[in-house]
Amino acid sequence: MPEQNRAADAHGRLEQSLERLKQSRRTAPLVAIVGRFVEIDGGTQGTLVSIQFFTTVIPLVILGFGYFSGFAVNVSVGELLIRQLGLLPPLDDRVREAFGTASALQSVWSFIGVAGFLSAGIPMSITIAEMFARAWRRQQFGTAEKLARGAIWFALYLGTMVARERIGFAGEHGAGAHAALLVVALIPQWAFWSLTPALLVRDGGRGWRYLLLAGLAGVVIDGVVLAAAAPAVFPILLEGWTGFGPMGVAMTLMTWCGVVAIGWVVVACVGAILWERKAPAQTVIESQTATPDSPAAAS
Repeated sequence: MPEQNRAADAHGRLEQSLERLKQSRRTAPLVAIVGRFVEIDGGTQGTLVSIQFFTTVIPLVILGFGYFSGFAVNVSVGELLIRQLGLLPPLDDRVREAFGTASALQSVWSFIGVAGFLSAGIPMSITIAEMFARAWRRQQFGTAEKLARGAIWFALYLGTMVARERIGFAGEHGAGAHAALLVVALIPQWAFWSLTPALLVRDGGRGWRYLLLAGLAGVVIDGVVLAAAAPAVFPILLEGWTGFGPMGVAMTLMTWCGVVAIGWVVVACVGAILWERKAPAQTVIESQTATPDSPAAAS
């Protein structure tokens, strides 16, 4: 009887997954993406990610900039944001003054200090893993595996950020060369977003050729749309906090982290929808119905 019940449950999951897949492929892409966003409660997911992003990634970015600048006394940490967001006077001076010089970070740069922020990145990666599992309609990993995979994902993310900074913003170049380097800098981001489902989603490596398409969605949203919107949106947000000094810069930065976080939720939803529509139906169904001890999950 237990074996018959398990077989019946597996058959029921298979039928349900097949019907969901047929329905998804009949639905217009934009409608399907919005539906998936609502299904996983994307607003709440984005809020959680934005808070963790602000308290974890931003400090690590600031510390990393201080280290690579040699903790110079005449370099403001704000230069990193000014350069990446394309801020112009007088807003650039406001950001520069809010962050102070890189030399002030030298006392924080220690194994314990950096390790503290790195360990704080694990909860964020777990939240991202849960978000991707829900968007891709997969069963989540256990706690230990989620921690390990999340740590690898977070390390890859930091490496991708460094690669983008080194490729796209290193040295002085003309407008044409700078634009070409920014395009080249998208390649590490494409690899990162293509690997993300394989790392964070159970059975996520199936249909790996179609993961490149899901990764392309990440590049377009995170690397192109958000990057292009930042120079236009960030100054408007910053102007809204005029008169609040450094706190206004911090609140603007936190608001922008919220925008980035929502973008990541959309990346998860768009990537999942694209993969479901382009990967073979059998691959999609087997992945979505696999359990930890099933042959599909073990393969």
